[in-house]
Amino acid sequence: MQPDDHVCLCFRVSLRKLNTFLECEKPRVASQLSECFGAGTGCHWCVPFLNKLHQQWQDGQAPSLNESPEDYAARRKIYREEKK
Repeated sequence: MQPDDHVCLCFRVSLRKLNTFLECEKPRVASQLSECFGAGTGCHWCVPFLNKLHQQWQDGQAPSLNESPEDYAARRKIYREEKK
């Protein structure tokens, strides 16, 4: 994913916004990423990815996701269809 690709597709929260939130707000737990424009509070598809980004940040790594936006969106579509 590139910085301007959306991690939270429900609320269009980009990787850049999440990285900025991590650096500025320094959340103690991953669930606090929901304070970044509601990330993770819609369909919940992105919650495991938010957890991963938070863990990378806590470990001193640059938070990133090694997925193409197209594959990510396709997997979310399947997830949402299975939830119905």
